Amino acid sequence: MTDDAVPEIRRWSVEHAASADVTMWAPDGLPEFRPGDDLAGALADALTADPHGLVDGDVVVLTSKVLSKTEGRIVAAPDDPEERDALRRRLVDAESVRVVARVNRTLITENRLGIVQAAAGVDGSNVDSRELALLPEDPDGSAVTLASDLRRLTGARVAVVVTDTMGRAWRTGQIDLAIGAAGLRVSVGYDGAVDAQGNELMVTDIAVADEIAAAADLVKGKLGGRPVAVVRGLAHLLVDDDEVDIPRRARDLVRDGESDLFRLGTAEALAQGRREAVPARRSVRRFSDAPVPHDALAGAVADALTAPAPHHSTPIRFVRVAGAARTRLLDAMRADWERDLRADGHTGDVLARRLARGDLLRTCPELILAFVDDAAGAHDYPDARRRACEETMFTVAGGAAVQSLLVALAARGLGSCWVGSTIFAAETTRRELELPQTWRPLGAVAVGVPAEPVPPREPRPAGDAYMSVE
Repeated sequence: MTDDAVPEIRRWSVEHAASADVTMWAPDGLPEFRPGDDLAGALADALTADPHGLVDGDVVVLTSKVLSKTEGRIVAAPDDPEERDALRRRLVDAESVRVVARVNRTLITENRLGIVQAAAGVDGSNVDSRELALLPEDPDGSAVTLASDLRRLTGARVAVVVTDTMGRAWRTGQIDLAIGAAGLRVSVGYDGAVDAQGNELMVTDIAVADEIAAAADLVKGKLGGRPVAVVRGLAHLLVDDDEVDIPRRARDLVRDGESDLFRLGTAEALAQGRREAVPARRSVRRFSDAPVPHDALAGAVADALTAPAPHHSTPIRFVRVAGAARTRLLDAMRADWERDLRADGHTGDVLARRLARGDLLRTCPELILAFVDDAAGAHDYPDARRRACEETMFTVAGGAAVQSLLVALAARGLGSCWVGSTIFAAETTRRELELPQTWRPLGAVAVGVPAEPVPPREPRPAGDAYMSVE
């Protein structure tokens, strides 16, 4: 095919699109596919038995979950919801090549196919409750094989579109899009064509494979047990294997990073993120019963460790305290606190109210203790003045890390509240948790999913806290 022929083909496609009648249906009677099943044979039987039959020019549209099942892209999952979620997150990491966005617990990634979608396509719908499904390894290749097998079994020259459900930037809701294709033009360029008003169309490229995928889902649906549909009336989009320079793979619809127009907003998005992250850090004392994902905690701690520290050291330590260890520690700290309060003359209701403030650390979903390890890089000066300065310097570094942790938790949609009680019970904390004597407590952080939305903090002017000396 020469470049001179392209405008002629485009006009031909436009004329056919304007006059074609398109019909769609989804056949009944398909089995619950499992690894190793004969997909082409089952489809050939069902489609030829359907009253509509299967004819040249039809487009067979199937959800990628069918390929995932027959190609063995199914992973056994535990019954426990937390263990299942942990496995799902590990699979998302394994299937991803790049994290595009993270909002609370929602992860948008790019997978090895170049597809950007939530959770790298790892899905637990329409599979056994003890399974998770991964996307097919090569949906374009699977589509080529299926189209060839259907022609061999039925005699019909058909195209195949493999679909998956995903969201779209700037739009709510999900639709089915093409992630695999064979035997048809996946996009039609209209640039150079003239509309009915005589205007020449510029930079108009219609992703017809995506339109077919979305339309076919209207008859397949998500709950009716019909994973396959046939679209008739689009024979003008079918292409032969010997036709060149025609976009025929779903991969041809993937926009590469260099031509990603959304990259133009990256600097503004980062600046906005900085403006929002710190005000989002509020002290939260009421949490829901929702579990805190372990990877969210670990990620926030990793972010906190990027805070500056003296002498190129990493003196900050974070300890997650749970179960019997938490109860043992808080009981011992309460005894210390009560002794101190009684020594101050507090009794009765006043004493009870002061002690009750520590209940937050008992009831919060997660408890993280912060420490600075004075043995991790601190200089040992011979004089008391510089030793005291060194201790202060490491304490400041610890405070920076704690603040970074609180902000990192807020950025993940988690609430937190810093409580300084371990500072007043340093020996008790080290004893109950069997920690080294060089670990100085920097307080406790209660962590959880907020019980209600947390509004950002109102901007505060620097005022007298900021001055200039010249």
